[in-house]
Amino acid sequence: MSDYTIMVGDCLELLRRMPDSSVDSVVTDPPYGLSFMGKKWDYDVPATEVWVECLRVLKPGGHLLAFAGTRTQHRMAVRIEDAGFEIRDMIAWVYGSGFPKSHNLGGSHQGWGTALKPALEPITVARKPFPGTVAANVVEHGTGALNIDSCRVTTGDDTARISNGAIKGGNFGAGGSAPGPIAGGHSGGRWPANLIHDGSPEVLTAFPDAPGQLAAASISDTQRAGQNVYGNMKRGRGAEASASSENAGVVGFHMRPGARRLDSGSAARFFYCAKTSRKDRNEGLVSSNDPAVAKDATMRDCETAEWSTRNGNSHPTVKPTELMAYLLRLVTPPGGVALDPFMGSGSTGKAAMREGFQFIGCEIDEQYAAIARARIDHEINRQQELQAESDQLDLFGTA
Repeated sequence: MSDYTIMVGDCLELLRRMPDSSVDSVVTDPPYGLSFMGKKWDYDVPATEVWVECLRVLKPGGHLLAFAGTRTQHRMAVRIEDAGFEIRDMIAWVYGSGFPKSHNLGGSHQGWGTALKPALEPITVARKPFPGTVAANVVEHGTGALNIDSCRVTTGDDTARISNGAIKGGNFGAGGSAPGPIAGGHSGGRWPANLIHDGSPEVLTAFPDAPGQLAAASISDTQRAGQNVYGNMKRGRGAEASASSENAGVVGFHMRPGARRLDSGSAARFFYCAKTSRKDRNEGLVSSNDPAVAKDATMRDCETAEWSTRNGNSHPTVKPTELMAYLLRLVTPPGGVALDPFMGSGSTGKAAMREGFQFIGCEIDEQYAAIARARIDHEINRQQELQAESDQLDLFGTA
């Protein structure tokens, strides 16, 4: 059974007490430096010194995933890079429930404002450098690679590709770089992308079905009439040297023109996770069934609501457990140790218990640490109950 450690205090000082190369991953939702709800802890993104300590305690090849705000992502990423990390990618966590905190003008400037509707949070993907090859590092430390198969996006569609009438499946069909041995793609689903969404109507509308995935334009000299997400294609590639053969560098991609995915092309091809529910926030806590704010509450209502008395989890920025579980699974080896230096109310720890990882969390506020302990303990008890039920089924068999 997984276990956890929660340390209360300034994370920089707490991290300095930890031994070198002692954790497998760092997955965290740190302050964004936006002065959110007037919180003092959110006046700046974490200093480079904090990321230096994260680098030190990570095993070689260990990954860091750090959420950020769109206005301060550049500062977050630069400080992580300055600490010695290698920036590998950025995952976009896209949602439809953001509320624009805009100053709307009146008079002759009616209809003008000062802010866009927030709809995504970037997640910096970084890795601790290591000598040698990825394969050798994984063998020695268990870190350095992403757990692709554990994070594939399940689908009812065929993930194979068709090229000149031939079906190419296996890893190639699911997003890899070489043909696989069997037709039909990968049974585990699609290759995980650097986009995650909450399934809201606003997000789904932004990813309509795209029949053909623009592929027919690759082998036609005529202007494309429809089925294009970003407008009509001007012309095809029928006259180019690689129009009917393996690409020799003219076009710049490594498959035959016309090769395409046999899928719907909708947002279903990306990992889906709903925004945090009240149940998810409050499991293990004493809380009221009444919402802290009304359905049509303003931003000011949210800032002044009596969260501590009407809602068991008073932390203002709770991430969904399922989202944190997915991210942990992506970068943490089985049974590995995950660290969250900005634990908050413990969603990363709760997710770690669900996934069977060890967890270390740092939190400066004892009130939030207490909430985290209750949420994590509740998840441990839940996993124990599920295991007991499974053991009983194995003992007596299913009906």
